[in-house]
Amino acid sequence: MPLNPGLTGPELRHVLADSGATVLICTEDVRDRVVGFIAELPTLTAVHTTLPTVPDDAPAVPPARGGEDLAVLLYTSGTEGRPKGAMLSHRALAANHEQVGRIVPPVIGPDDTVLLALPLFHAYGLNSGLGAVVHHGATGVLVEELGSAGALDEIARHRVSVLVGVPSMFLGWSTADADAVAAAMASVRVAVCGAAPLDPATAARFTEVTGHRVHVGYGLTETAPVLTSTLVDGKPRPGSIGRPLPGVELRLVGPDGTDLWRDGAAEPDDDPDDLDLVVSSPGTDPGEIVVRGANLFSGYWPDGRGGPDADGWWATGDVAYADDDGNLFLVDRLGELILVNGFNVYPHEVELVLAAHPAVAESAVLGVPHPRTGETVRAYVVPAPDQAVTGEELLAHCARNLARFKCPTAVEFVDTLPYSAIGKVRKTQLRSVPSPASPADTRPSASADARTEVPDVH
Repeated sequence: MPLNPGLTGPELRHVLADSGATVLICTEDVRDRVVGFIAELPTLTAVHTTLPTVPDDAPAVPPARGGEDLAVLLYTSGTEGRPKGAMLSHRALAANHEQVGRIVPPVIGPDDTVLLALPLFHAYGLNSGLGAVVHHGATGVLVEELGSAGALDEIARHRVSVLVGVPSMFLGWSTADADAVAAAMASVRVAVCGAAPLDPATAARFTEVTGHRVHVGYGLTETAPVLTSTLVDGKPRPGSIGRPLPGVELRLVGPDGTDLWRDGAAEPDDDPDDLDLVVSSPGTDPGEIVVRGANLFSGYWPDGRGGPDADGWWATGDVAYADDDGNLFLVDRLGELILVNGFNVYPHEVELVLAAHPAVAESAVLGVPHPRTGETVRAYVVPAPDQAVTGEELLAHCARNLARFKCPTAVEFVDTLPYSAIGKVRKTQLRSVPSPASPADTRPSASADARTEVPDVH
């Protein structure tokens, strides 16, 4: 169960307690955060800041595991605002490599060198990066920090041939010294971007500098993680997330439950006509993405709730449409999920933290576009009567209780929140609230000075 070392104490306590973890291997600063509540974790019997030695009585050959056996728990925020563990089996992890492996020409092979600059506690870095290197017997170049130069020296020195990245990485490369980037990227064969929407202008600049097109993929933690890619037909289109991987079936479902579009087949030899899975209505209206494939998770820990239905289908909660050529375009999310560099942030979790501050009467949190991370978190706050508070104070309060990628980068103070007739906050109306407050506004000023940018996930 890989965890983000940037999680706060309360976040660590929830995940460790929920999972029933027995051994924690971590850095000293993470250990210090856990010490205060370790008594509340009866299953946690050992905390190591170095790799533990193998016991003398350990079996020489570990018991065989595979197939439906649980391989990894990856915690992702749930709709109720508390992180929940997606149960990924050995079958699911291996299946995603087999699906990507059916793409022609091959994305990764044994002769490739892959840049591993993504965090390994994230499904993208863990399985699409490190897992792909292991699966294909390729070479991986682990980079802890890209730095201002985007690790160009490492890319050049190791002759990296496959880039597995996120939008902020391609933004950095596209705006760096063109000659240095072009020289470092001379050995690159494939460039893949995922985890968050990629600005077409960034992709175009990267291509102009390096001569390499950026292929975009889409997926979720629960799908191990890749579902679609522009690599499937080899033709990246601005804004498109491509087509379903071989072995992934994908439907777009309308609000009334009817299929707007279908594509994909369970097996490479399946005849789509026989399966009635051909594109039924090219150029579709937007619909929810519903998928089926061997790469799907087994549900959420511990009882498998929320997993695929009896027929193997799972609704992603994301909305997309297909163009006349069958290319998919992600347009929205059914819920209020905010994606910061591909990391899930649910507004309710942030709103609960804000509500714990005595100077906050009400709050509403939503995602707003960000050029580097896809989205960032913005909070709208109604101050409590007779309570003085500044934006900096609330940002600091959030920083003490939330991982950095979940923290708001701006706080806007409002007199009231807009409500519907049934008492639900109309968050779409908040997007029209002036930012920053006008000079005549005497309320506490909104400020993001304490945290002007969401940090890169790596």
